[in-house]
Amino acid sequence: MVHQTALGTSLLDNPVWAALDGPHAGFAERVGRAARYPADVYAFAALADPADPAAWADLHALLGPGTTAKVKGVETVPDGWDVVGGGQGVQLVDTGLRAEPAPEAVRLGPDDVPDILDLVARTRPGPYLARTVHLGTYLGIRHRGQLIALAGERLHLPGWTEISAVCTDPDHRGRGLGTRLVRAVAAGIRERGETPFLHAAANNASAVRLYESIGFTLRRRSTILQVRSPGTDPRRGAL
Repeated sequence: MVHQTALGTSLLDNPVWAALDGPHAGFAERVGRAARYPADVYAFAALADPADPAAWADLHALLGPGTTAKVKGVETVPDGWDVVGGGQGVQLVDTGLRAEPAPEAVRLGPDDVPDILDLVARTRPGPYLARTVHLGTYLGIRHRGQLIALAGERLHLPGWTEISAVCTDPDHRGRGLGTRLVRAVAAGIRERGETPFLHAAANNASAVRLYESIGFTLRRRSTILQVRSPGTDPRRGAL
């Protein structure tokens, strides 16, 4: 069943914080109103309220001086912080996806990480790190022992789970493997009574069209910033 507030819930406006303050709290490295995932799990930090100076002070204390971090949904940074990179993304939510198991899919775990990282390096679906596999269920399809397609769960917030790392080996594209895995991952999410959502680069028009064609709806565009904290130790009143 589609989440009745799929196009309006505020949790999705700040999904990294909603995950770290909720179902993924066990992963959180946190100081007050700022948190981040471990560096080998997911390279993002979050603030409870990006408009709150106290949350930025907590992020400074968490990161330390002169340290970079990626944040979502932040348009401006306080004085002393630098924006050193960034991009635009889109968020899509499930409003009509046909979710169903994929009999050929296998559950992937820590022993499969070398194969996952190899496929990710060749297809570049987005960030995937050594311990990302622990964030949720990852499914793959193998051909003659080689991992050729992947999709899984990343951000987990109350009522919602993000589908991520959707990729297919270039030699096996055009067979709908990625779509089958998205449907299979979504089936597991739905079994928990949650709603799937996902993110894509705003300039990846082909991916956005594909997701819309199988039942996702574009909800919002968002900014991704890489920020650098002020270079003075925050414990000495840098902010």
